[in-house]
Amino acid sequence: MTTVQSDVADVSLAAAGVQRIQWAAREMPVLATIRERFLRQRPLAGIRVSACLHVTSETANLVLALRDGGADIRLAASNPLSTQDEVAAALVHEYGIPTFAIRGEDNETYFRHLAEVVGHGPQMTMDDGADVVAMLHTTRRDLLAGVVAGTEETTTGVVRLRALAAEGKLEYPIVAVNEADTKHFFDNRYGTGQSTLDGITRATNILLAGKNFVVAGYGWCGKGVAMRARGMGAQVIVTEVQPVRALEAVMDGFRVMPIAEAAKVGDIFVTVTGDVNVIDTPSFEVMKSGAVLANSGHFDAEINLVALNAMTETHRSLRPNVEEYVLHDGRKIVVLAEGRLVNLGAAEGHPAAVMDMSFANQALCAEYLVGAHATLTPAVYDVPRQIDDDVARLKLESMGVGIDVLTAEQEHYLTSWELGTH
Repeated sequence: MTTVQSDVADVSLAAAGVQRIQWAAREMPVLATIRERFLRQRPLAGIRVSACLHVTSETANLVLALRDGGADIRLAASNPLSTQDEVAAALVHEYGIPTFAIRGEDNETYFRHLAEVVGHGPQMTMDDGADVVAMLHTTRRDLLAGVVAGTEETTTGVVRLRALAAEGKLEYPIVAVNEADTKHFFDNRYGTGQSTLDGITRATNILLAGKNFVVAGYGWCGKGVAMRARGMGAQVIVTEVQPVRALEAVMDGFRVMPIAEAAKVGDIFVTVTGDVNVIDTPSFEVMKSGAVLANSGHFDAEINLVALNAMTETHRSLRPNVEEYVLHDGRKIVVLAEGRLVNLGAAEGHPAAVMDMSFANQALCAEYLVGAHATLTPAVYDVPRQIDDDVARLKLESMGVGIDVLTAEQEHYLTSWELGTH
């Protein structure tokens, strides 16, 4: 057993954490292949990495791959409710990874933990939500000179980073892992879809079939939630602000309407927009008594709980991760997982099989940035196409699926203009 600088809930949980990490590894063959190569080649040797990620069994497998690649990594939680305490304990006491994460930690503890990993003096950052980047660009600008590159995993984080870059204030290059096809097609869609419904049903044990299920936002996460809710028999309604996405939802067979209309008929609401106050006072004022609200966007800002509290007469916990707000007019509104990520707050997050691809992208992008950062200016970059293709190829191989290869003739045809109608 190894003890390193850390702050976790209970070190006695380490053995259980090892079991969880090993169980997740069974569904992560792509990352395992990369980890084996990293152990031989050590492409990250000596690189200090400050990571702010969901501390789950899947993340632990990424961290171990980075460690085996030579990285000197510190880890903090990216959400107060996403930490699996036994995994945090195992990372510290079985694997020697400095970890700062306690499930349910308050905001003061959260930012203290963030400061611990940033104080490492990172050369590379790895974010779920861009909080490490934000701290480095505000209160710890003294450390910026040592940072050469970073990665970002979430839609919300990429939005923040693009805004920072648009203002000309981003100080180092960051790869938007979230934008990889092998991330958003699968992690965002299938992972968020399944795990969000898992969180809702674990928390409430309510029947979804026949319910009016409102999905706010029809990006990749919203598509996944809507798809899975329909599969459970729910009557799905989509709300959107982007006309193309709204049209896509209509063509996919969903009812589309403004949130003001959906609020009147919805039984269950899920926000997946990455924006703020998506469900606000006007919606609360017209909701049916008993409406259930959940959020699967990264930050707890999509449901305006400040406004809801202002309308509330009494407030109580009904069961774990289920809080009931009794409004002044007697109506009752239920909020799951404190308005935080319901799939991690009330369940276990994405299945390991989809995180396998997302974290493979993280690991390969970290390797790429070690070699390429000197040629990159401060900006937000897409994942290199070759990395995306390599991850997909490795995943297919792990599933025993083969695909065709272009012939030389076909390659030539696709790269020439002379050949046309005969």
